[in-house]
Amino acid sequence: MNSNPDKITFEYDFVSDRKSISNKDRRNVSTILAVEATLTIKINDELYFETELAILEFYKSLWRWKESITIDRIPEFHYYTVEYADYEDGAILSFIPFANKARVKSIWAEQDISTIFDLHDIVQEFILLEANLKRDIEEYFEIDLDSFMKYIPFQRSSH
Repeated sequence: MNSNPDKITFEYDFVSDRKSISNKDRRNVSTILAVEATLTIKINDELYFETELAILEFYKSLWRWKESITIDRIPEFHYYTVEYADYEDGAILSFIPFANKARVKSIWAEQDISTIFDLHDIVQEFILLEANLKRDIEEYFEIDLDSFMKYIPFQRSSH
């Protein structure tokens, strides 16, 4: 049983119609970016983050982060979008590991919550989010996400 009471929860709700994209659209960047969902993040049951975003682009950021994890290294996660250019204050959503802890940050946070999470727990939550998103995107839109991956835009920090 986990004795750490701090928890993060992710919820998402697809805004786009389930017929707004199909496997035929895998090379169509404007269609890919138009697929949106509302992402809500709660920390200890308090609203931390809620916004509509290009869900396939967000998924690719999560997927790339997950793929870069090694036994020896858990990298920072940063989500940027091609639709927003001003990142002077940071990423839309970040997860910053330090020692065996981590912090979640967002330039679009609803409120300042500076909870420090157990690194293992927060990594598991982000990995679970990636797996759930993949499953739910594929089911809802009836697409094969793997065939889209190389065409989904990916925005790195301009710093």
